[in-house]
Amino acid sequence: MKKFIRILGLVLTLVTLTVVVSACGHKPLSQRNVLQTDRQNKTITWGVKADTRLFGLLDTKDNKIKGFEVDLATALTKQMLGKDAKAKFIQVTSSTRMPMLKNGNIDAIIATMTNTPERRKQVDFSKTYFFAGQSLLVKRGSSIKNVKDLNKQKGTVLGVVGSDSVQNVAKVAPDAKVLQLTDYAQAMTALKSGQGQALTTDNGILYGMSVQNPGYKVTGGTFVSEPYGIAIDKNQEPFKTSVNKALTQLRENGEYDKILHKWFHNVKGFDYKEAAKE
Repeated sequence: MKKFIRILGLVLTLVTLTVVVSACGHKPLSQRNVLQTDRQNKTITWGVKADTRLFGLLDTKDNKIKGFEVDLATALTKQMLGKDAKAKFIQVTSSTRMPMLKNGNIDAIIATMTNTPERRKQVDFSKTYFFAGQSLLVKRGSSIKNVKDLNKQKGTVLGVVGSDSVQNVAKVAPDAKVLQLTDYAQAMTALKSGQGQALTTDNGILYGMSVQNPGYKVTGGTFVSEPYGIAIDKNQEPFKTSVNKALTQLRENGEYDKILHKWFHNVKGFDYKEAAKE
């Protein structure tokens, strides 16, 4: 019995020491220097969408995420860390992107994320890299022409959990019903199955959906401004400064325009040059 107690005491001591050593070896997330770590690793880990055509969409042929934001993040990485630097991408959704940033799973979010006062309480934002505006996607021939029609008809509008679009609709069309889905793929499926009369989010995203689904169209203009910024955790000023500097350099050297043109020049009805204004 005494031998058992001695062994148990030794095990508990070793476990305690392991916990102490581990705690001493890792700084709290708020104390990390993301830019310094990324420079050492020559890698930046970005949170990107994988369900949003034009911005970030998973290509099932090669299992890679492709889109405007993915290309922009790649260009930013090389501008910040050098031509041999690597951009690593981790899939996020509107509801998971903030927790993943705060937990240190990613270094920054570049995922159609609007810079809002409420979000600035939790994270910092880079300069705006894309000016979107909230709009509606409806089936061609729909009686819904704008957000006011949703209010008059007390229709159902579809949105995505974690985006600010649903809250915006509640302000301008309080009589409309709201159904929130996990991601845009599910929201589009719900629209096709008649679970709602319209799908709402930023116009750039909706135009991407209309390209893939020609039986649907973007309507009603924009009723809320949605400036996209790169979300960066609090207390990471060196990283934010480096991102902003790189954004400016990409605009000045023409790389930003090349990436923008690649993804948006064939999208009919969408004024992407206006969306890309500084």
